[in-house]
Amino acid sequence: MTQTSQRTYTAKPATLTDNWYLVDARGQTLGRLAVNIARVLRGKHRPQFTPHLNTGEHVVVINARDIVVTGRKRTLKRYDRYSGYPSGRHERSYEQQMERDPTYPITHAVRGMLQHNTLGAEMLKRLRVYAGPEHHHAAQQPQPISFGELGEIKVASS
Repeated sequence: MTQTSQRTYTAKPATLTDNWYLVDARGQTLGRLAVNIARVLRGKHRPQFTPHLNTGEHVVVINARDIVVTGRKRTLKRYDRYSGYPSGRHERSYEQQMERDPTYPITHAVRGMLQHNTLGAEMLKRLRVYAGPEHHHAAQQPQPISFGELGEIKVASS
């Protein structure tokens, strides 16, 4: 009886293609949207996913100011910063943060769901978040996508 050796497929950086996706955040829940965006940035939706490579796509998020949070998070959720100096801790509520920068809550949530190393930083560079419906990436022809209940990606047909 002969045994054939099995090999695990590993993607090569030269063979990976970069796709651009457009996500409309209007009316979507912050955490659920962030999970799905992180999955696309990481590349886990692709069959050639390789853990040690950046196999993800570019994601452009529009209408970030129209994101929804559930329960009492609008007033109770806090964003914390610390400068490193005594009395250098600063806190903002979700409402205050949205007034100051409506793109921050999405970026912050996605950053927390990616790896906390140089690979995660590389993946986060592929995320572009805009408060309104206009974006500067028309030349890349991003495909509009939406996410199903189980997180599957639904590419809108052009």
